[in-house]
Amino acid sequence: MGNRLSKIYTRTGDDGSTGLGDGSRVPKDSLRVAAYGTVDELNSAIGMVLAADGVGDDVRETLTQVQHDLFDLGGELCIPGMAMIDDGDIDRLEQVLDGFNEPLPALKDFILPGGGMAASCCHLARTVCRRAEREVIALARVEDVRPQAQRYLNRLSDLLFVICRVLARAGGHGEVLWQHERRRKPAAS
Repeated sequence: MGNRLSKIYTRTGDDGSTGLGDGSRVPKDSLRVAAYGTVDELNSAIGMVLAADGVGDDVRETLTQVQHDLFDLGGELCIPGMAMIDDGDIDRLEQVLDGFNEPLPALKDFILPGGGMAASCCHLARTVCRRAEREVIALARVEDVRPQAQRYLNRLSDLLFVICRVLARAGGHGEVLWQHERRRKPAAS
């Protein structure tokens, strides 16, 4: 177990730098800090899903495990060379995703973010997940990042999309479908 924080502020970051888990210091706007910072934001967004009414035990258990995984992933990104997310974590996401997706009807239209508070919070988490994935990809272009980090986030965004559908249906709101026909063609003159 790492050090316990007894003092929250240290003033060491007042110069615009922050310490990585390996003791090195980097600018707070570095690609690495952006990547693990967005993973932290994603974890918070998932916490919002869990705080919403109407989240079933199966979704709650899944997202709580994801929060633990994201804490591990943040640690992996914060400590260059650390390995905490593995192929088994990705396989587990795929199995859970298949289980949630199997009873859902096939999609024929795009879905708009909505469908009740829990589903809407999950849509927000899904978009933060996609941003985290993009930031990990950007980091991997210039520094070593294990491919499992990117694969985990990619699979997680798919899982979150399916959970959005589950939550919209469970909450009685239903999915909000994009109505592409709403735009009428102007009459020919």
